[in-house]
Amino acid sequence: MSALAASRKLRVSLPSQELADAVEPPAGVELFVWDFTGEVPSDAFDLVVPPYMGKPDALTALAGLDVGLVQSQSIGYDGVAAVLPAGCRFANAAGVHETSTAELALGMMIASQRGIEDFVRNAATGTWDNRQRSSLADRRVLLVGYGGVGKAIEARLLPFETDVTRLASRGRDDERGRIYGIEDLYEQLQLHDIVVVSVPLGEQTRHLVDGKFLAAMPDGALLVNVARGPVADTDALLRETSTGRLRAALDVTDPEPLPRDHPLWTVPGVLITPHVGGASTAMLPRMARLIRKQIGLLQAGEEPVNMVLGRVAGP
Repeated sequence: MSALAASRKLRVSLPSQELADAVEPPAGVELFVWDFTGEVPSDAFDLVVPPYMGKPDALTALAGLDVGLVQSQSIGYDGVAAVLPAGCRFANAAGVHETSTAELALGMMIASQRGIEDFVRNAATGTWDNRQRSSLADRRVLLVGYGGVGKAIEARLLPFETDVTRLASRGRDDERGRIYGIEDLYEQLQLHDIVVVSVPLGEQTRHLVDGKFLAAMPDGALLVNVARGPVADTDALLRETSTGRLRAALDVTDPEPLPRDHPLWTVPGVLITPHVGGASTAMLPRMARLIRKQIGLLQAGEEPVNMVLGRVAGP
């Protein structure tokens, strides 16, 4: 890449003028604004950023093009490997969305515990319901998934005087103590008041939150899903919440968008947000910083960060 960069400008495609203005590409970059619709502005790109929240199938627009690196605007990349053109490398947006997703997860926990969604509904009828609600303080919270999002959620939960347990794909220890492995899942579920799921979607995690998972949670417990919709079995979730035995706070659903007549919308104790974990004002500047970093690495002939799919540069 260093020889290539020295001989011509780096060709970078961004999906919007807003993102292009935020990136402010350095010298040596030939910039294209292309949202994967309309005429392709070039037959070769060193770096392509697809539109945010697009389906993986959108990457078929790159078929037949010479593309070096696809830089996603999302952390998750389920379904990408099946459609990523041969020869492409793919990087995710780790470091961009963790803070905003953790903020939303914490907000949903507070809203669910303190009954804020009920207060909003009560305002329409002028109902004054000041009965005692559950606290977030002193609750036992299980984090199922301990990647960047899980760690960001933990950092925000601890000042709220919660008792946080971490669970990941494999057990290990760190400076805070034990991180349980997936083999400990059902033992840990029954011990916690709130369960927060932030695992990536894959074959091992599809319908991880199934009937058995939910049955292991104690009565009145709260499930928070900020992972992907198919991580949870929607039918099983509907069965457990519609009886009132469990509550749920869902930023993701299956299907998505959730149809307006879906029964989950009206289940008491279920709070739904429309997959907006990363959709905050923090996204644009953080995404721009990541793209600028990738451009600098490519210009220097170095390996990009956040590589999750595709070839890796040799020695």
